[in-house]
Amino acid sequence: MKNFILILLPLVTIGLSSCANYTKGQQGMAIGGASGALIGQAIGSNTEATLIGAAVGTLLGYIVGNEMDKFDRQQLNQAYEYGPSGQATTWQNPDNSNYYQVVPQPAYTPPQQPQTYCRRAEILATIDGRTEKTYTTACRNSAGQWELQN
Repeated sequence: MKNFILILLPLVTIGLSSCANYTKGQQGMAIGGASGALIGQAIGSNTEATLIGAAVGTLLGYIVGNEMDKFDRQQLNQAYEYGPSGQATTWQNPDNSNYYQVVPQPAYTPPQQPQTYCRRAEILATIDGRTEKTYTTACRNSAGQWELQN
């Protein structure tokens, strides 16, 4: 069983962390849980230690991964809120070195929601050395935060 866990956990971790549909918090959970299980097994050499290590690693991995998401969301919110129309706002995430450039457009009020302000933006993101360009629209919610629209 021990050898099975030692082989399976890294494969699960690699599989989950490479999937683009997972948030950074979820990736952190997978990596933290697998790493915690391995450390727990190495220290305690029993199932209980492995499970405790997995639980602690999952929690810590989620916290660290989710904080990275929060940093980028905060920066994006700042770009939508204060970024001059047509001018780039840039930042680099200090935890993972991902680089972002956001060029917001003028705010507008959608006809179906006359009390709401929205902005379209071009986002250039460099993640793991690959640069991707996307266009997004965000609208201000009742709490004053910008939310990306589908």
